[in-house]
Amino acid sequence: MLGYIWTYIYSSILRYWLKWFIRQATGTCELQRICSRYKPGATRTTKAEYSLRSSKNKVLRGALETNKDNLEQCVDQIMKEKKVKPQKDPLFKKSLHICLLQITGNSSLYISVEDLRKEVFNSENQQHEALLLKLWDLLMPAVKLDSRITKQWGDIGFQGDDPKTDFRGMGMLGLINLVFFSENYTEEARQVLSHANHPTLGYSYAIVGINLTEMAYSLLKSGALKPHFYNTILGTAELRHFHQLYCYLAYEFDKFWLAEEPESIMEFNQYREKFHDIVKTHLQDPDVALTLTICSKK
Repeated sequence: MLGYIWTYIYSSILRYWLKWFIRQATGTCELQRICSRYKPGATRTTKAEYSLRSSKNKVLRGALETNKDNLEQCVDQIMKEKKVKPQKDPLFKKSLHICLLQITGNSSLYISVEDLRKEVFNSENQQHEALLLKLWDLLMPAVKLDSRITKQWGDIGFQGDDPKTDFRGMGMLGLINLVFFSENYTEEARQVLSHANHPTLGYSYAIVGINLTEMAYSLLKSGALKPHFYNTILGTAELRHFHQLYCYLAYEFDKFWLAEEPESIMEFNQYREKFHDIVKTHLQDPDVALTLTICSKK
């Protein structure tokens, strides 16, 4: 209770006067101090985001909702509101612009990811079908499908004769992630598939992949991925960056699963949560970068 009271008093009263005092003493606003004190990355952008969100100034708060095309104008408005002179602080404009690209980019990325998640796999859509068949060809180049609906799909970890039923939770997002990993990290994806088909330590490759897509989606939705994206992208996060994050999860989960040596696939949920906790712990590190440290084709 005391913690909540202190937070309220600080955020509504003390913070304003503390900022005013430091401004008088240093001649710089809070955003200037953040951009000059911290190197580009999660710490700087997170602090800038908090400063903007906590501001009583509508221009500063509105910057968080600005689209990419209007960011430069938005930065100019902020500099005008905070009386920042470019001659005295020539690096501020570029630094704040990068912060805003990262902040607004994370919001637009979530919208793009959500759109893919909501897109239902449609067997009558030729592009959807082509993508599914491409997944098979990438993972099983030496084996031809007997037909579109076949038990062979189980060889790459789908549950039934028709994979479309497995995409109900994550929609096209699940399929696109699987294809992205297989296309950009073909050797590694096939290696993970071979591990998934292990007689005692095996798991359903495609189903687990879709489950890991859900994990990545939840982390994005909660904001937990912000430090990762802020550290690895000095600009706007795009869909390919989310797909890259999925590749990291797929590859690292496979290593984790083999190292843990579960007694049965029935223990999947238990180990899935353990892996999830490990990822969330990594994301609490301000210098986190969840990148796949192997060479990709693209």
